[in-house]
Amino acid sequence: MNDACLRELVLHNRSYRRFDGKHRVPAATLRRLVNLARLSPTGGNKQSLRFRLINQPPLCSLVFPHLAWAGYLEDWTGPGESERPTAYIVILNDTRISESPGHDAGIAAQTMMLGAVEAGLGGCMIGSVSRGALHKKLKLAKHFQIVLVLALGKPVETVKLSRVKNDNIRYWRDTAGVHHVPKRSLQQLIV
Repeated sequence: MNDACLRELVLHNRSYRRFDGKHRVPAATLRRLVNLARLSPTGGNKQSLRFRLINQPPLCSLVFPHLAWAGYLEDWTGPGESERPTAYIVILNDTRISESPGHDAGIAAQTMMLGAVEAGLGGCMIGSVSRGALHKKLKLAKHFQIVLVLALGKPVETVKLSRVKNDNIRYWRDTAGVHHVPKRSLQQLIV
């Protein structure tokens, strides 16, 4: 793979929050994404992450109310029923192996999100989760700790990057529904 291919994947890997509710994500695609995470580096090679794959409508409906969507969009409670994710990957840490996954969950999540983009999908990494309630609803064993939830599907929204102005990093939506995400310049990041 050349640098241009990776750059394109990264540029298209946005936090999408509205999806085509009719486009189902096959279980085989979810397994391919987890396989990418499986091949990724892990701290101490502990490999404590586990993954709950969800793509059936009743289970997707069970997960959705336990997630918070787009905190900066205070008047938006999340996607409407026809624009909800059609799949989720719940990233779990097996506490019998490691008390904390450290950075492994972020590495796995980003790897899977890049794989989703490559598969023509998009998604959103969600850390704002009602963990206890979702843990109970999914009937997970006690030793599994919910770390992140990846919401996945076929995006139906446009996300545009822009430069940060006046140090304001809050994303926003315009009247056409385009989601704008301010990014700091490269010069601001390099110390």
